Amino acid sequence: MSDPSPRIDAERVRRRIERLAQFTEADRPYTRRAFGTLHAEARAWLAEEFRSAGLAPAFDAGGNLVGRRAGTRGDGRALACGSHIDTVVGGGRFDGIAGVMAALEAAQALDEAGVRLGHDLLVFDFLSEEPSDYGASCIGSRALVGRLTPAMLAGTEPGGETLERAVRRAGGAPEALTGPLPDAARLAAFLELHIEQGPVLEREGVPIGVVEGIVAIGRMSVTLHGRAGHAGTTPMALRRDALVGASALVQDVWERARAAGPGFVATVGRLEVLPNGANVVPGEVRLVLEARSLDEGAVRAFLDESERRARGTARTLGLELEAEVLDTAPAVRSDPRLMAALEGACDARGLAHRRMSSGAGHDAMEVARVAPVAMLFVPCRDGLSHHPDEHADIADVAAGATVMLDALRTLDDELARGHR
Repeated sequence: MSDPSPRIDAERVRRRIERLAQFTEADRPYTRRAFGTLHAEARAWLAEEFRSAGLAPAFDAGGNLVGRRAGTRGDGRALACGSHIDTVVGGGRFDGIAGVMAALEAAQALDEAGVRLGHDLLVFDFLSEEPSDYGASCIGSRALVGRLTPAMLAGTEPGGETLERAVRRAGGAPEALTGPLPDAARLAAFLELHIEQGPVLEREGVPIGVVEGIVAIGRMSVTLHGRAGHAGTTPMALRRDALVGASALVQDVWERARAAGPGFVATVGRLEVLPNGANVVPGEVRLVLEARSLDEGAVRAFLDESERRARGTARTLGLELEAEVLDTAPAVRSDPRLMAALEGACDARGLAHRRMSSGAGHDAMEVARVAPVAMLFVPCRDGLSHHPDEHADIADVAAGATVMLDALRTLDDELARGHR
């Protein structure tokens, strides 16, 4: 990296983020749902921005918009970065978007300085990272790695359109989704910048978070069966109140998760009380418990212990309990070499940084199935995300883009020297 000339233009990053924010439903800012008209219009604009940055834009079979810049070595390997520009309903201007704009700016800085990497550079706008109306999320990154299954493609939105048809409308070729896409085999590294979506960096005054990994997630459904009865005539000593048992479980989850230490979280986020009458003793409660940690074993152990303790409480209260693990997602560890490149870039620029885990899922967790990945976080105000007031300082996004640019050049040099 002897040539120091490539420079990130923070003002250009700001203009692009503000322009993209205009592609939103007027009465629900900032809503730009994947597969909708606004999303298509935004991607048409983005494709032109790719061209202005020296990238050749095209859609792959999974409906990802990919900007490509050829390297000098011609060995087929590629470095990649990016994120997504779709939003949740009433989302924000930075979730996913900051990552695409930072990657685009890094590519443009190289182009304007006349610097070509030895290896191809790919900038991804992944299709529909957010949960879609078709029942799937991370659609584009799943397609890239060969995990967009026929069952997923057969899923429908409320109007009856299949995901297969929607991917085709988005520029993809569903008939080609029979395995990993050609780019998957070429990736030597993938970097994704994202707002933290939490308060840690802002609270500590640290501009860069180097993500060690994306947490494992475990979800378990629990149903407590008691006996409904009249709230005025059923004596307290004879009650089998399912909500009392559920309340004990919720409190137990809260206390043990707090005691588990930093990096471990657990939530009972769904609770259904039956028959749910003001004057009826609750006869049944259904709930969903979720635990997250970078330590997969800790997640499994927490769910097992929660079930064991809940069964003991149920016996004491005369209740019956059913428990079922609904879903598990393994932890994704960042590649040590890529993390070192990010941290080295921070050190060289005098930027404070800290390691941290991601408690939310990202496209990087899918890409990790085929290539080394790493992520970097930048602060967001009050840790607020998926909300119209979501905000990140452009200076922080630009700092993150600078770190990404420097890391890409370091990784390019390492690959040229034979490191894999």
